[in-house]
Amino acid sequence: MPSADSLGCQVSRVSDRYSLLFTLPSQRSIFTYLFALCIIGGSANLISRSLSLSSLILGSFLGISIFFTTLLADFLNSEVFMREDPILDQRRCSFLSVLSCLFLYIFTFAANLVGVSNRDLWIKIISVGFFATLVFRLFVVSTISSVNYGKILSCALLQPTLFLIMLVVHAITEITLNIYSILSFLVSTIIAVLGIHLFVSLVNAAGKEIIGIRPLPLFRAFLANWTENLNEPLEHFLEQLGEERDVKVSLLSFKREKGLKGVIIVPVIHPGPFRNVGSSPLPHMIQTTLENKTKCLVSVPHGISGHDLDVASQYQNEKILSKIIEIADFKAFEFRATPFVRSEVNCAKASCQVFGDCAVLTLTLAPETMEDLPRELDYAIIDEVRKKGLTTAITIDAHNSIQGPFSPESVVEPLREAALDALEKAMGCVQYPIEVGTAKVNPSEFTIENGMGPGGISIIVIKVGRQKTAYVTIDGNNIVSGLRERILSRLKDLGISEGEVLTTDTHAVNGVTKVGRGYHPIGEAIDQKKLIDYIAETASEALKNLENAEFSWRSENVPRIKIIGEKQLSDLCLLTERTMERVKKLAVILFPVLAILLTVTLVFL
Repeated sequence: MPSADSLGCQVSRVSDRYSLLFTLPSQRSIFTYLFALCIIGGSANLISRSLSLSSLILGSFLGISIFFTTLLADFLNSEVFMREDPILDQRRCSFLSVLSCLFLYIFTFAANLVGVSNRDLWIKIISVGFFATLVFRLFVVSTISSVNYGKILSCALLQPTLFLIMLVVHAITEITLNIYSILSFLVSTIIAVLGIHLFVSLVNAAGKEIIGIRPLPLFRAFLANWTENLNEPLEHFLEQLGEERDVKVSLLSFKREKGLKGVIIVPVIHPGPFRNVGSSPLPHMIQTTLENKTKCLVSVPHGISGHDLDVASQYQNEKILSKIIEIADFKAFEFRATPFVRSEVNCAKASCQVFGDCAVLTLTLAPETMEDLPRELDYAIIDEVRKKGLTTAITIDAHNSIQGPFSPESVVEPLREAALDALEKAMGCVQYPIEVGTAKVNPSEFTIENGMGPGGISIIVIKVGRQKTAYVTIDGNNIVSGLRERILSRLKDLGISEGEVLTTDTHAVNGVTKVGRGYHPIGEAIDQKKLIDYIAETASEALKNLENAEFSWRSENVPRIKIIGEKQLSDLCLLTERTMERVKKLAVILFPVLAILLTVTLVFL
């Protein structure tokens, strides 16, 4: 069974594939490129036959004709053949045509240079160019599109065929449509179609060997998510692969005289794998759903979980949300809690605050890197807490420092020791009545591209005796090293002596930028001073509305949630890597063989 660390690395490699998918120019820019290419290409090809003003003029007319017929082809492709395809819209069809025209112009130019006086040689060179363009278009369209093969073939053939017709109409050479020329282009088409069909079959066979799923439909699902933010196609595969498992959610609520004041909810569910797929946006979904029900502030820090607890789909998310709404019915409230205490073992830091018979612990390695922690650590801490006579523990992975590599195996024991030491200290403290203040801010200038999720910044300040503690939860995936310490220092200036900075570990920010890790941790792409100012202002607001409060906690399992487990996730990652390897090997071997086969066939025609 792969470790949490290896799974994280594999998932990172897969999500990094997103950075290979470039953003296309605008439709207007593509039209401009196409028009310029057609005019330059048409003129260059006529001038290659005869350097004269008339050749330049005729070449321009040829280019204009190819430009408008290409626009017609792109319109028909996007509105007729690819109408039901979510990816190949007119802009992408047009960009594909720009590259196709470039190939065809290059081969036409070569044919004019070496074969203008030899009709058969001219046809053979153009046939090779037509073959290369058709192979390219078939490869792209059959890989990207999910429509039937007849429409894929029509989309691939239409633009290069119209290009050749324009060459004939404008009499670029003394070519006549005889049996030989028609047969040459027919052979090119047949070899290209059969070659790409073989290529696709061999690539899909690689996936069937690993997990029984063809990789190209899976790739289309990834691409649909990347290009159009469609999560359903990819989640369809994840649902097939998922395994049912019970997942835990824990809630700690605070009530004032008028009603609920705030809720901390810690789901032992990983918000992944990326963007809007699976449970990636779940922290914000939980936050908004529970805020709508309770009419109070809700913060959703990260529970101890890794990618092996990614939820498969939005349907599964809805099941989790329904259960949370059901259990967020708080009845038995208490009013005494311990102060917030800290402990440190080597680089591992833990804090603890006991609310009645429930211990709330936060774990961090800051300023050293910390990433997802194994669930076994949560089990071990809860087991020890129960041995101490408490009912349970709510353990939070602060997920608040990143600067380099991370090895969970080396930190599990120090974190466990630090947590147990902090628990001992807290249980030795006197419990006092509590006061609670809450506040929230969602800075509009901080976007998911910058690493800030839609949940913004939530702060719950708890006063026990004379001590004021702030739980600052930021909707992001980790924090740059050192920023946590600066935030806590600023809070001390406000009279908040203790606290912790937490993140939700949302993966809604993952896969939306082309940086190396696929996302920006908090503080990497946003102004840190502005962020700290926002936190300070929000904390000040929470201090102003401190009032006597009671608390209640619940910890429940959500049954039968489809999770992308360790094996399934590892298999998906392996499928991606193996498919990329198979594509490279096949392309190197198959395409040259097809080119040789076409050349030999044309020689003997």
